[in-house]
Amino acid sequence: MRTVIRWLAYGAVMGGLTGSASALFLWGLDRATDVRLSAPWLLWLLPPAGALVSLLYSRYGGSAGKGNNLIVEQIRLGDAPAERLERVSAVMAPFVLIGTWATHLFGGSAGREGTAVQMGGSLAEAFGRLVRAEGADRRALLMSGVAGGFASVFGTPLAGAAFALEVVTPGRRISPKTIVPCAVAAFAGDAVTRAWGIRHLQYALGIIPVFSAALLAKIIAAAVLFGLMSLLFTLAVGWVKRGLAALIARAWLRSVAGGLLVIGLTYAAGTRNYLGLSLPLLVRAFHEPLSALAFLWKTVFTAVTLGSGFMGGEVTPLFVIGAALGNALAPLLHLGASFLAGLGLIGVFSGAANAPAACFFLGLELFGADGAAYMLVVCLVSYMFSGHAGIYGAQLGGVPKPRYFVRFPGAALLRDRLNRRKSARSRSS
Repeated sequence: MRTVIRWLAYGAVMGGLTGSASALFLWGLDRATDVRLSAPWLLWLLPPAGALVSLLYSRYGGSAGKGNNLIVEQIRLGDAPAERLERVSAVMAPFVLIGTWATHLFGGSAGREGTAVQMGGSLAEAFGRLVRAEGADRRALLMSGVAGGFASVFGTPLAGAAFALEVVTPGRRISPKTIVPCAVAAFAGDAVTRAWGIRHLQYALGIIPVFSAALLAKIIAAAVLFGLMSLLFTLAVGWVKRGLAALIARAWLRSVAGGLLVIGLTYAAGTRNYLGLSLPLLVRAFHEPLSALAFLWKTVFTAVTLGSGFMGGEVTPLFVIGAALGNALAPLLHLGASFLAGLGLIGVFSGAANAPAACFFLGLELFGADGAAYMLVVCLVSYMFSGHAGIYGAQLGGVPKPRYFVRFPGAALLRDRLNRRKSARSRSS
């Protein structure tokens, strides 16, 4: 009981810290987006801005450069000996905050969940040192930081708690006591962010079709495509990272190259809809037909931005990609655009994050309980077809997916080839 009470207090403290940090972050993100929209020429400063952030990270960031993967690693290590632990740097929170603001100010295509999760982890580590939390207490604090960060940045406390429990601890037995601080942090973080005056986007699935076997078959077919799309996104970011690393040795020069590529892509696409969060594009996906290739354009823009070292998250771009893919499939499957856009939003994220439960709760909080059965089917099927990959590289290390997941043809061959190349590079160096 003393442990539960202590972890309740941890969750409340982390909810207050992450909620306030997310409110500051989202406020600044809105200001940066407004400035970029009013001054389109700022896009030309994206390469030097990326170079500056990369140089700051390389010189002063330390372990903060690992981003979300550092948080995941430390939570998964749990009660490991102290020599195996790597402290989450206190500079991670301000570095990722300023870095993400810079990405969006100058036009990079990125999200916001990564920033919120890293700020939550950094604040949790700082608070843990203050109260001398070690072992299970430190792990509970880090998970609370993740839950509070995710919940407060999207306004989805149920999904935030499930995200922390499911995404960062795959293959591990979840302690009932761990649920307590995560749930408290998620709900408290969301409440604090709203108390600061932050408001979140509202979505609607529109008219929910009447159930039929034909409808279920269409939804499963769409979910398969959502899963494959999440795999493509994960592979694309990895391809850009490895490709630029092979061509350009210095990290800051990779950011310059990525910024130049984003500028070129903007003029090739003939639109600036794919810069930043692309929230207007996300809203339009629920109300009007989009370009049939909008989801691919957003994938390329985001892969180049994140793969070249710019700061930001993957989740909001995945929302946009999923909604745009659902919008493109709507006329082919003779279903409502808003209905499939909503399913695509949670489906692509489910496969990329390997988090069907968290994404199901996300759907309930964003769209309501109507259509819950369809959302559950989409989250599970997309997860099954997303392969043994994900946007959090440290998540699946040494953790196999359940046997029922579908192996993407050629994925094992591709993985073996990449492993051989990695081994060859390590030997040569």
